Amino acid sequence: MKTRPNIIGGVVAGAWLLIILIPIYLMVRAAFESQESYSQHGPLSLPREFTLQNFVDAIEGGFLLNLLNSAIITAGTVAIILIVVPPLSFAIVRARSRLVSNAFRLMLVGLAIPAQVVVVPVFYLISQLGLNNSLIGVILPTAAFAIPVCTLVLTGSMRNIGNELYEAMSIDGASPWGMFRRMVLPLSKGGIATIVVFSALQAWNGFLLPLVLARTPETTVATVALNQFRSQYAVNVPGLMAAVILTIIPILLVYLFARKALVAGVMGMGGK
Repeated sequence: MKTRPNIIGGVVAGAWLLIILIPIYLMVRAAFESQESYSQHGPLSLPREFTLQNFVDAIEGGFLLNLLNSAIITAGTVAIILIVVPPLSFAIVRARSRLVSNAFRLMLVGLAIPAQVVVVPVFYLISQLGLNNSLIGVILPTAAFAIPVCTLVLTGSMRNIGNELYEAMSIDGASPWGMFRRMVLPLSKGGIATIVVFSALQAWNGFLLPLVLARTPETTVATVALNQFRSQYAVNVPGLMAAVILTIIPILLVYLFARKALVAGVMGMGGK
């Protein structure tokens, strides 16, 4: 029996793909064009020249330092997530205490609190700790905001591990730490990859916390440094687009390397 092609679905998918690709094309096109040519011909004209000068100017202007700061904050955030979230999720899944369950629900309240609401108290706390205008002062609150959703994701993944596996490990004399290290972690690779990619995206794309907590040129991150391509009366669009491409490439590589484990983790949360 032949299946009829879903014409409407194909048209909708094609239109959606076009909506996504047009801004990407305009960004790439502008990045390789000079400011003079872009200002003269506009963003919708056909490419008239090819230049790498925008990337050279961004690098020579210190944008690599901004990318390095973003990378340090991202690596620090992911490290904290990997240290805290897996054992925390395991304890929540295996605990039978009402106190643990209530504490988990209370922690999930953090999902409903946007960073804008608590940015002033966070700034005051970081300042009192003497961590203002430092990368660690950005890493700590960034990781704190990512922990609730990462814990929610990983507990969902760990709950798919059957009780019979825990019983078999218990019969073999495994301690809770042994179960966690030898069984739970290997079976939760998909969920762990998911929280790594999520926390890396959150940290790399962060804007508000770095803007408030890291205001010196030495600690400015890439997302905040993009503002330097705007003057009082004009915006250097080609230079800005070149910097945006430099900002996108590292986190895109992280996603490409982890995409299989990420998809497996998302699919694995649907059920056993």
